Amino acid sequence: MRKLVQSFTVVLLVALALLYVSNRLNETEGYAGNNTITVYNWGDYIDPKLIQTFEKQTGLKVIYQTFDSNEAMMAKIAQGGTTFDVAVPSEYAVSKMKEEGLLLPLDHAKLPNLKYIDPRFLNLSFDRGNRYSVPYFWGTVGIVYNRDMLGGKKITSWNDLWDKDLRNQILLVDGAREVVGMALNSLHYSLNDVNKAHLQEAKRKLDALVPNVKAIVGDEIKMLIANEEAAVGVVWSGDAAEMIAENDKLDYVVPKEGSNLWFDNMVIPKTAKNIDGAHQFINFMLDPKHAAQNAEYVGYSTPNKKALEYLPKEIVGDKRFYPDFDSIEHLEVYENLGKRMLAYYNELFLEFKMHRK
Repeated sequence: MRKLVQSFTVVLLVALALLYVSNRLNETEGYAGNNTITVYNWGDYIDPKLIQTFEKQTGLKVIYQTFDSNEAMMAKIAQGGTTFDVAVPSEYAVSKMKEEGLLLPLDHAKLPNLKYIDPRFLNLSFDRGNRYSVPYFWGTVGIVYNRDMLGGKKITSWNDLWDKDLRNQILLVDGAREVVGMALNSLHYSLNDVNKAHLQEAKRKLDALVPNVKAIVGDEIKMLIANEEAAVGVVWSGDAAEMIAENDKLDYVVPKEGSNLWFDNMVIPKTAKNIDGAHQFINFMLDPKHAAQNAEYVGYSTPNKKALEYLPKEIVGDKRFYPDFDSIEHLEVYENLGKRMLAYYNELFLEFKMHRK
């Protein structure tokens, strides 16, 4: 009997220890309470000082976690078990998350600062009436290039990337929609094309680009291009702005064939535990001064019209990053292609990466 009691005691102690460890892990993984909110965002996509200011103003503690793709973010939220009070998906991901019941509706009465958003960025096709999302940043996908390393040559087209003189000089972002979309646009197809014959044609064209591709990389692309480790990069506009600030030999262009016009948005996932705190955070980020501070730190374009008044003129006057809407009307927003077609894009992109090896 004594051995039985001892065994039971050991089991109980182990169980309590595991429960404690589990609770600690849950706290660090984003299990929030009334005094805590967990924000799930892209890497290097907020001024840390803003988090400190928010915490001081509200008394709420922010647990900040990052993801590197919309797909990874959606999978984590869909799995459940981890609390995220605010997330920042792109437009097609908002559409997909709505479809899969992963979002909670917003209470606009708790978001008075929504009035500062430029009306052109509201009521868009992926979320009519902004029932589930509010704009965070926007921009384009294009080409950043080093004029000196290219001997003064200008790049204006996606097809310029296939120039034999660019052998081992191009860095690509690690994104299926961006890279496959680039190839589709170079063939004058839509970057939302679902015609498999067109997609296979795009894949063959990507395979022909392999000699020019030095690497497919993540956030480090900014450092590599700025430090002149490669002459050309396919990047998001905000990353290009950051590189240009570091190296004035660089320029950025949206290719003439077309490209992606993207919008990242703040949402409240179904995993949220502190819904009121989530609204407080979103409204805080919509404040024009906060939005301007964030835009200047991150380098991406803010949709906050009032915030433009607080940004340096050289930033808002740069048409590469704050273009007139007439000049980007031909650009496309990524559409939700559905699970099967998105998987097909990912498969083609993986085959392209394997082909490089």
